[in-house]
Amino acid sequence: MLGRTAHGLFWMCRYLERAENTARLLEAGFHMALTRDVATAEEEWRSVIEAFGQRAGYEAKHGTYTGHQAWNYLLRDPDNASSVLAMIGAARTNARAVRNAISGELWEAINESWMEISRLLARPVAQSSVGEAVQIIRRAGTAVHGAITGSMLRNEGFHFARAGTFVERADCVARILDMKYYLLLPSLSYVGTSLDTGQWDQVLRSVSGDRAFRWLNAGRIEARQIVEFLVLDDRFPRSLAFCHSALREELAALARMHGREGDSNAQMRAQATRLGELTIEGIFEQGLHEFLLEFMEANHAIARAIAEDYRFLS
Repeated sequence: MLGRTAHGLFWMCRYLERAENTARLLEAGFHMALTRDVATAEEEWRSVIEAFGQRAGYEAKHGTYTGHQAWNYLLRDPDNASSVLAMIGAARTNARAVRNAISGELWEAINESWMEISRLLARPVAQSSVGEAVQIIRRAGTAVHGAITGSMLRNEGFHFARAGTFVERADCVARILDMKYYLLLPSLSYVGTSLDTGQWDQVLRSVSGDRAFRWLNAGRIEARQIVEFLVLDDRFPRSLAFCHSALREELAALARMHGREGDSNAQMRAQATRLGELTIEGIFEQGLHEFLLEFMEANHAIARAIAEDYRFLS
């Protein structure tokens, strides 16, 4: 497979996953901000913007962090190259460039999602429409993932697409966790309070993990168990352990097809060993923020190695 085709499939799914996770995080911030006073609500929105590294761009345009400004910046602002609208457009551009490598059903799912979301975000989104916007974006992600799983030949293209999905999902979940632990909580005095519990509940909802977590933990909402669930529980398809386990399988499949392993396979094995030896006690002893920074850097290094191994175009 040509490097440009692999690049297009990999980034098509990265952009789609990033758009969906931006919407998920926005929804969590929206619900948190609704329960806070004006000053604290602005802090919530600042943390959401910062979680995706968009603070500099946002502050170049806005002097305050009101909800209306924040969610429209994340969803549709033409000056934000990382808005949901821009990422869905980038995913469609990549999909169009690799039309011959994807199924007709997948192209239709991406193109129709782009048209629906473009119409939805053609005008500023009011508070009453935020929930609808998030649901449509999340539904688009579900439709695309279903088309990939249900209609794509299990060839190189499928594995590059899936690899892009899991690289991006791991990064986004790590950012969401880091936002809660390092940015969101205003003071250690809030730990264990209803505010703290409510924020952790929203984190679970933002990754669609609230029901699964409650089923496994008899309804208890405790930070330590939530971190263990989102980092180490490989039964949950958005945990860091699951994402890297799935990514390792996709890269192993590509290595078999190409008859050789690359640096990305070696890095994945090393990362699998690190995660396999981790305990929740070890994570908190190191510091959750420090662990997440280390994880995100390893994840970025793996993504770079994939691009080098398969000669992606820059």
